[in-house]
Amino acid sequence: MPREITAYSNPLIKRVRNLRDKRHRREEGLFLAEGLRILTEAREAGRLPEYLFFARDNGRHPLVQALVEATEAAGGEAIETNADILSKLSGKDNPGAVVGVYPEFALSLTDLDRAAAPIWLVAERLRDPGNLGTILRTGDAVGAGGLILVDECVDPFSVEAVRASMGALFTVPVAKASWDEFRAWLRSGPGQLVGLSLDTEHDYQAPRYAAPTFLLTGNEAQGMPDFMAEECDLLVKIPMLGKADSLNAAVATAVMAYEVLSQQRRG
Repeated sequence: MPREITAYSNPLIKRVRNLRDKRHRREEGLFLAEGLRILTEAREAGRLPEYLFFARDNGRHPLVQALVEATEAAGGEAIETNADILSKLSGKDNPGAVVGVYPEFALSLTDLDRAAAPIWLVAERLRDPGNLGTILRTGDAVGAGGLILVDECVDPFSVEAVRASMGALFTVPVAKASWDEFRAWLRSGPGQLVGLSLDTEHDYQAPRYAAPTFLLTGNEAQGMPDFMAEECDLLVKIPMLGKADSLNAAVATAVMAYEVLSQQRRG
């Protein structure tokens, strides 16, 4: 049976609100997700929150009821509150109907099975949480095996990244590694490393990509360093017919991922 919390001064409210800060997320090993769609995606992927906050006015919604029942059945706690508390937790003036507190679940490279999918996404020093979330959505859309974050990337469990992923954080495996760790793991088995670059003459539609294909997207402002580009089996570029010299990192990743998927579908 859900308990009720409506006081801003409640210790749990303060604790959960602090999860918007990266330091507190690391200390607790927990992160926030908000919105009925995202939490429902998480439930369908088998991920349930340790704490589920829902607004009293939305308590009868069938999806909210399903979340409450599943959370409690899994040993979590459902908490009835109000829109003001949800706003305080999420940091949004118009919060969603629910906010969940989840344990972080980033993987190591050894947890990944490269044979599980023909497409993998790799991002190095990605800085923008919106880009990270969008790349996760692309990974979900093309059936990618996962997203590998290389070196110091933005936190995939930040409120902004989780929100931008629209639930894909719960459906696409995320692994973190240094460049040296990733390179050693990649070369220990099959896999073609394809880098997105402006410094090449290879049009992205010209090559035939070999599965599993690992698509490497560099830092938004600087691109990938030369030593990473040299490690790629292939460098390709997306032609720019207007005045812009490049696409947004997440958009470029999506264009490349769908080209690889298109080739695989054609056989």
